[in-house]
Amino acid sequence: MSTYTRPVLLLLSGLLLLTLSIAVLNTLVPLWLARESMATWQVGMVSSAYFAGNLLGTLLAGRMITRLGFNRSYYVASLLFAVGCIGLGFMIGFYSWCLWRFVAGVGCAMIWVVVESALMCSGHSRNRGRLLAAYMMVYYFGTVAGQLLLTELSTELMNVLPWAVALVLSSMLPLLFTRIVNSEPAPQQQTHLWSMLRLRKARLGIHGCVISGIVLGSMYGLMPLYLNHLEMDDATVGFWMALLVSAGIFGQWPVGKLADRFGRLLVLRVQVFVVIVGCIAMLAHAALTPALFILGAAGFTLYPVAMAWACEKVEHHQLVPMNQALLLSYTVGSLVGPTLTGALMESFSDGLLFIMIASVSLVYLLMLLRKAEQHPTPVAHV
Repeated sequence: MSTYTRPVLLLLSGLLLLTLSIAVLNTLVPLWLARESMATWQVGMVSSAYFAGNLLGTLLAGRMITRLGFNRSYYVASLLFAVGCIGLGFMIGFYSWCLWRFVAGVGCAMIWVVVESALMCSGHSRNRGRLLAAYMMVYYFGTVAGQLLLTELSTELMNVLPWAVALVLSSMLPLLFTRIVNSEPAPQQQTHLWSMLRLRKARLGIHGCVISGIVLGSMYGLMPLYLNHLEMDDATVGFWMALLVSAGIFGQWPVGKLADRFGRLLVLRVQVFVVIVGCIAMLAHAALTPALFILGAAGFTLYPVAMAWACEKVEHHQLVPMNQALLLSYTVGSLVGPTLTGALMESFSDGLLFIMIASVSLVYLLMLLRKAEQHPTPVAHV
């Protein structure tokens, strides 16, 4: 049986359209706020409101899937995200935009949980890795394409919102032609999300997802603002953000192969170390292209490796709740990152963006080094 069945292909097609809209808004919202002369800490708070919505959406998604199924849950989540996008056009203000980005964040997180869980339940143990790899590639490709759109199209608020909302609504069309079902029988004993968070043997992967959330949340939410403060226009900011995410695409396959060959512990150590090196390069005002490429290649591949680490530690029927727990951990990091980093940038300088990312990466690196004796991979012991 083919790994990429018709339901999987249609699901990924819808995700691609959604990701285009998500990527464009994630980059432009900080720039729109900057045009309204809002403080850096306010921009960080609006970004955090989006990730706070992600947190709530992650908690609600599991029960919604159980009651409505994958298809209907996808429709509800997409409509909720569309409402969050439309609300941005009513009034530009700090509190109103916090509210609408929170609503958009709820819908976005629900979409992620629905798609990831649907892919897991549509496959089996031998092809889930390929399905998740395809999911990450589609997500990042859509993110890059969204950034490149900014170099060609008008970035004014009321010019962007109509076609961004149209993409969100269009993403529901592919699923009208298929029905996604769970190919695995439901276990007699349900596994709760909170028990996955307390699972000691998977804690290193969960911590990695939190750190990944802090790193990527800060880069998504505040990197456009950092580049804008370098007196770059919107098109140039979109280009550099596209380069940052493109590095993550190029890094997915080789990092995955290296993790399978040499063990995920060693690869996680190298990834975190490279993130620190990329931050130092940005602080030293090195060439922007290699510095951003290094930072993107290491930062955007951290989450899937940490997720794979944690999923190896659980039974088959625990994969979906573990996926929710990992996404919840990532969301917590994404919530904390922009808020704290934005406040530090406002109080001191824009360079605190990279100092913050390097600091949390160093903490995780120390955790990885301390855990060496618990993992028997020969190469990882070296």
